Amino acid sequence: WMLYFLFSPLAYSPPEPAEVDAQWRSWQLQHRKNYASEADIAARRLTWLESRELVEEQNARPDSWTAELNEFADLTWPEFQAKRLMAPQNCSATHVASWSSDASAKLPEALDWRQKILAPWPVKNQAHCGSCWTFSTVGSMEAHVYLKYGAMKNLSEQQLVDCAGAFHNHGCNGGLPSQAFEYIHFAGGLDTEAVYPYVGKTGKTCAYDKQGVAKVSAINNITAYDEAALLAAVGSRGPVSIAFQVSADFRFYKKGVYDGVCKASPSDVNHAVVAVGYGVSPADGGREGGKPFFIVRNSWGPTWGEEGYFRIARGKNKCGLADCASFPSIA
Repeated sequence: WMLYFLFSPLAYSPPEPAEVDAQWRSWQLQHRKNYASEADIAARRLTWLESRELVEEQNARPDSWTAELNEFADLTWPEFQAKRLMAPQNCSATHVASWSSDASAKLPEALDWRQKILAPWPVKNQAHCGSCWTFSTVGSMEAHVYLKYGAMKNLSEQQLVDCAGAFHNHGCNGGLPSQAFEYIHFAGGLDTEAVYPYVGKTGKTCAYDKQGVAKVSAINNITAYDEAALLAAVGSRGPVSIAFQVSADFRFYKKGVYDGVCKASPSDVNHAVVAVGYGVSPADGGREGGKPFFIVRNSWGPTWGEEGYFRIARGKNKCGLADCASFPSIA
């Protein structure tokens, strides 16, 4: 009888409605959520419940990463795509590489450029604009300016949103770092955030005054799909702008080495970020033990993921992360 009790369906009881209501209220307070009407509250709560189920299902699996109910839990997947991701991009610039690695060079077994950039470099938040490509571009620019000159400059994403359209970029609807680097090279530089602040909207007239403080002398495009070359670039040159495909589960990433289900076609990449390092999880590291990874800087604010960063599985072009990789040479 005891064995039957332990293993019968009755042994598990889902959370009581009062417990779920308390979790919902706590989540609203934590993320400062306010809704316009009772109908909106009901719709958002239903979406939150669906997100809660997805997170619980993910965390019940013996995967190398865990999820959480973060600020995006009241957005449907199509809403999240419209607010935070860009339209799929054509990574044509990396079909013919302009940078190749030195096959004889010995790379460190692990590297984290955050430990070498000895200056404040806070993770930014793109907000409700598909401008991730500008944050990826600026993240690489800021890092490489620091590595060359020893000074951290807070550079302008909005300049790229407003001014880089002639280089096949589309403001809040997407673009690519390789094309943004081309714009910076052509325009003569990138201004600071203080001079050209971020508003997260398209439609503004370009206000760049050609007095940019960060200039690009060359654009280094890494051969598409060549993850070994991407690793070599991160290991020998510095942070690299990359693009990859975000799937529905990724938005709830909390910690660990992301290894979710996604495609790896260059026509599917919908989010641009910055690879800032790599490593291998310790063999005794539990769910993520022994897994090689890249360390990646996101643009969804410092409270998302691992303090604004995430780790993603390395060695199999996960989610197409090696399809659109590039970095600038600073003048």
